[in-house]
Amino acid sequence: MVGHADSCRVWIGLDDTDNPDSGCTTATFDDLLGEISQLDNFEIIERRLVRLWPFAERRTRGNGALACILKCPKSSINILEELLSNFFSQLVIELKIEENSLTSPALIYTLKELNEDFYWEAVRHKVDLDNRRNSLDGVNILSLENSDWGIIGASSAMAWNPSDDSTWELISWRFPEKIGTQRKVTSSRVKEMESLHPETFVNRDPTADKGLIAPRTPCPVLYGIRGSSSQAVLSAHLWLQSQSDVETCERYAIHRTNQLSDDHILGFSTATVLTKPVETKGAHSALEVFSNGRNITLVAFKEGGDVNRLLRKLIPGDRINWLGLESPDGSIHLERLSIESSLPRITGRPTCCNGKTMRSAGSKQPLRCLNCEKVSKKYWLYDEINLSGIELTNNWVEPSASQRRHLSKPLILGCLLYTSDAADE
Repeated sequence: MVGHADSCRVWIGLDDTDNPDSGCTTATFDDLLGEISQLDNFEIIERRLVRLWPFAERRTRGNGALACILKCPKSSINILEELLSNFFSQLVIELKIEENSLTSPALIYTLKELNEDFYWEAVRHKVDLDNRRNSLDGVNILSLENSDWGIIGASSAMAWNPSDDSTWELISWRFPEKIGTQRKVTSSRVKEMESLHPETFVNRDPTADKGLIAPRTPCPVLYGIRGSSSQAVLSAHLWLQSQSDVETCERYAIHRTNQLSDDHILGFSTATVLTKPVETKGAHSALEVFSNGRNITLVAFKEGGDVNRLLRKLIPGDRINWLGLESPDGSIHLERLSIESSLPRITGRPTCCNGKTMRSAGSKQPLRCLNCEKVSKKYWLYDEINLSGIELTNNWVEPSASQRRHLSKPLILGCLLYTSDAADE
């Protein structure tokens, strides 16, 4: 490798080369880095896979963008620029982008670190394309003339500054002739993999006894293994590939990621329940709470499992803690929920003869049994909130692994280290 004084770092970002029905940005980025790695004295320092705001209008399911940092000779920058230009031109041809297409690719590169605010804006909010484009002074942008939405994701991925507890994902890709056929990655093998490699996580949903590493779409990805270190995901991958009943991959790459970071939300909030839950279309649930001086609608989707079930058990006056994401309509889509304190649940008046309920004799009058005329002072029977059938982790609930967002941190990984950012006083 060339000496330090003669070398420089280059940040490269890519996004929006796919759409909900076709394409694969991870595979495209791997193609690009494969070409770059063939250049003399070029070193790929790190690959990054970054998930962004889940409500972005033009997102695919995971709303991911790719970036990398590479080291190369200063004298070879022009060679890199030519490669990137040629690659993007060929990519546009291969994508066969038509008018009004949802595919809007952008390939960005620069010799300077981007402002980290670009990342935080895109992981928590809607980003204005014109503002982002105008903020990228001195950044080289390859995009379509009239469609450059990929600028947002690519620049955001480049701007991400990983923390010490960031996660890793190894992505493997299929041989071309296998694409479109059923993947050979059984749930039992994934379960065994996690048992043998405990530093991997969220690779299966134990509640449904199914693996989560293999996508269901006809894309080039064979599987993605998530874990706490690059070595952990690599070891798990090598073991998986050694099994005769698992499909052999064509290639693979390891990415540092912001998955399971909770970067898309602030800390948990505390609230007082104002209304009874209302079931909406599709068996979703919603209610009103008071938090941080304002009324807020909390929504729990049917797919949220225990989050939905716990929300339905709440009554006005209950105190709760919650984590969620504010949707464009202002409501909060819950990701985790906890009861701080609950009011007694009134079950009725006391009973007397043959289990018959005692009745009030009128204002300021005692309760009376209509059968035997026995009287009693007025009082209600009550129970504590019934949480049977709900799985709690440190008093919190969350959706099953298959229903959580890529960005959401599982309870087992310690997401309760947050401090509350909102109170209802």
